[in-house]
Amino acid sequence: MAKRNHTTTLGCIACDELSELGAGKNHGFAIEWLVFDDIRVLALGTSSGYLLIYSLDGGLIHKQLLYPSRILKLRVRGTKRDIAQDISNEEVCIVMNGVIARFDGSDLQNMLQRWFQETQTDFWDQKRKKRDLDDFDETFERVPYQLWSVNKYGACADAAITGVMPPPLMELESSHRYYRAVTIGNDAVISAYRLSEDKNRSLVGALLSKVVPATFSTIASFSSLIWRSDRSLPKKSEPKPQSFARAASLTCLKDPPRKGEKLTLSPSGTLAAITDSLGRILLLDTQALVVVRLWKGYRDAHCLFMEMLVEKDSASTSYHEYKKSDYCLCLAIHAPRKGIIEVWQMRTGPRLLTIQCAKGSKILQPHTDSARQWH
Repeated sequence: MAKRNHTTTLGCIACDELSELGAGKNHGFAIEWLVFDDIRVLALGTSSGYLLIYSLDGGLIHKQLLYPSRILKLRVRGTKRDIAQDISNEEVCIVMNGVIARFDGSDLQNMLQRWFQETQTDFWDQKRKKRDLDDFDETFERVPYQLWSVNKYGACADAAITGVMPPPLMELESSHRYYRAVTIGNDAVISAYRLSEDKNRSLVGALLSKVVPATFSTIASFSSLIWRSDRSLPKKSEPKPQSFARAASLTCLKDPPRKGEKLTLSPSGTLAAITDSLGRILLLDTQALVVVRLWKGYRDAHCLFMEMLVEKDSASTSYHEYKKSDYCLCLAIHAPRKGIIEVWQMRTGPRLLTIQCAKGSKILQPHTDSARQWH
């Protein structure tokens, strides 16, 4: 019997912008689906810090520099905008080396809806031609985003924004929204931060931001008088990332020589599975910031969260319409050295399933449906 193919080609992206902006260099690029209603596009993060969004036919929809550092991962998930209100929204988290960026899904959706409307007219074709002739960087709109530095405990190998959290005690009346972030890396196995939308800096930072540019301007003016440099055509200015917002450290776990390697977040953001260099898997409660479970002997493991039917004690019927309560959140662990995939019930339940898998097998996480939030 011939081998069955269960994949379908949806699109292809092959263009000059990928190599020019750092895609494919230094360990490739990050890629993730963006799905908003009927709009389905691909988001790519490059080694130069650019976020690129492509249509399925390979057309470049959006290009934006986030921070001049290699993008390690793109995370897309549903999240609640407010703790007190049950209002869900998509968010896109971009992980770089010691830096986290966040896009609100509604901002990306609005940009993509404008693009979709333009594609229905000749305006999109004219806009594409204009980008070929004009300055390539200045023809894309800037989508607002937040940016934080999370390198207090060294560079991070992976990170995630796990949800909204209350403000600190001294800022209870603050109108800013706060997020909780978890990072892993070589120096600190696990670190946690409170991320604020506020960009206010310390007094020293504010003084430096004023004094340094003024001093540099004075030196440059003095040098031009001495050397009488010829005036030349103005050089094309490089796009600059925005300033960092505030990030306060919450906790840190250091346990050398152990290093954090990969982080997998549950759909609700309340649990995170973290693999380390010693072959262990830590199940972290991201709200209490406590490790609630530990597996050993899983080197090079890959994890993903999934749902499984819960066994019912009642007699089975010929027809049963399954509800949300019939499912439970589980963690699938692919142990390539053992050649198996195990499925464990969360948080402290038993192993429900063991699957033998061939060498070279991989497990893939499908796009998370924001409408289904599991705890």
